[in-house]
Amino acid sequence: MYQNVMLEPISGQVRLSLNIENVDCLFPGFMLGDFAVLHGSSAVQSLLPRLCVRAQLPYQLAGLETNVLFVDGSNSFRLYSVSAIAQICELEPGEVLGRIFVSRAFTAYQLTSLIFEQLQNAIEKYNSKLVILPNLAQLYLDKDVPKKEAQEVFLQLTAYLSEFAKKNQVILVVTHPTYFWSKRNRFFKEVLCERANVVASIKRNKHRPQFVLEKHPVFKLEKAEFPSGEVTLADFVEA
Repeated sequence: MYQNVMLEPISGQVRLSLNIENVDCLFPGFMLGDFAVLHGSSAVQSLLPRLCVRAQLPYQLAGLETNVLFVDGSNSFRLYSVSAIAQICELEPGEVLGRIFVSRAFTAYQLTSLIFEQLQNAIEKYNSKLVILPNLAQLYLDKDVPKKEAQEVFLQLTAYLSEFAKKNQVILVVTHPTYFWSKRNRFFKEVLCERANVVASIKRNKHRPQFVLEKHPVFKLEKAEFPSGEVTLADFVEA
């Protein structure tokens, strides 16, 4: 199900692969300059520790040989998951964690400031080619943030992130919260999917979950079978 194979960059492009059988055939990976949105089932969140580790792998293993920035506005960083995946990849967990730089925000205003005022300096300081922003919209769903203000800021924020990824040739991966549904949350999702150049989801059906490539400038939009349930350590061991 999972593989750790030697891959060559396609057409000279550096790619960050998910390294998941079936999915890789449909979606070979993120490219520098991508602003990607992942949404759907909770399995989406379980991909983030995997990306944190895989980004540090050599180019020949579909990694980026890079440090990682994790801009956490939803308390989503999972240290033990990262450590476990690093061990499975035969990497030293301490070294892997030492190359992941976590910035935490507890309010929408803090997150806005982090992105607009500090993100540029951070990628330069830490020489990072992967920025992960889990549940980007979550803090803007706070009732203490006026709806109109939240929507206006979110429009500016997503436009900035889209240009930021292209300008700096980094990969920005954003996840969208699905556990809370409202008109405001639907607005945020629509904005994200419009701004992103890559959109994918993990959806459950009667049989097995599916990885759905919903938007991409190059690859064909199709579905692929995804591992049952969330991506677990058992799945990695089976590889």
